[in-house]
Amino acid sequence: MEARLIPVFPQEMNMAQNIYDNPEFFAGYSQLPRQVQGLDGAPEWPAIRALLPDVTARRVADLGCGFGWSARWFREQGAASVLGFDLSQNMIARARTDTDDAGIEYHIADLETLELPKAAFDLVYSALTFHYVRDFGRLIRMIHAALAPGGELVFTIEHPIFMAAAHPQWLVDEDGRKTWPVNGYSIEGERRTDWFAKDVLKYHRTLATTVNTLIDMGFTLRRIEEFAPTPEQIAQMPALAEELERPMMMLVSAHRN
Repeated sequence: MEARLIPVFPQEMNMAQNIYDNPEFFAGYSQLPRQVQGLDGAPEWPAIRALLPDVTARRVADLGCGFGWSARWFREQGAASVLGFDLSQNMIARARTDTDDAGIEYHIADLETLELPKAAFDLVYSALTFHYVRDFGRLIRMIHAALAPGGELVFTIEHPIFMAAAHPQWLVDEDGRKTWPVNGYSIEGERRTDWFAKDVLKYHRTLATTVNTLIDMGFTLRRIEEFAPTPEQIAQMPALAEELERPMMMLVSAHRN
């Protein structure tokens, strides 16, 4: 492996909420289609794949690697090495069990404090993790330094419209149509929701803050997508139709000059 670092051990991780090691949460989360079926169970995966660069012979860091689905995919596509990081001991244990590849390493790490080696990666990837990070500016600054010149950052987060509300759940309007509440959009900071467990902590940032942080840290934006299912996906899974009412995820591709 070309990029190595000292693992961050659990006793050092005292900043982020480690909800994924909550037994009740982990049991529910593990049953999601995207965790049972892997990348094929994530409707947004084709859209993410379209943003990813060719990873042949590239060094990849996967931040919030979960069960290791993406890490293994990158190696299948020819990546030279993959380092996966996750706060959850449960996630890392499962990833290690499911991975038989010397080109992949997994470490327990808190993204609030993680420091990666300088210019050690060609791609930093993250799926649905950065909205758990309080200090987004520090994280993006660290990622920029960890990427070699010409490197790429591709990540997905919960869309700010999706996570802004104090009580993020469907409402039904006077016409019987589902409506997603958006309140306190410009008030950034903590959001606590009940999802498989009570009081799951996330951090809301406006779309402008997310984009401008990347620009201010020296990234050039390549593409932003507000994920919505395709007609073909809805035909296969009609329940996805409600995702047309509001964007649930934002997909971002950025370049380090």
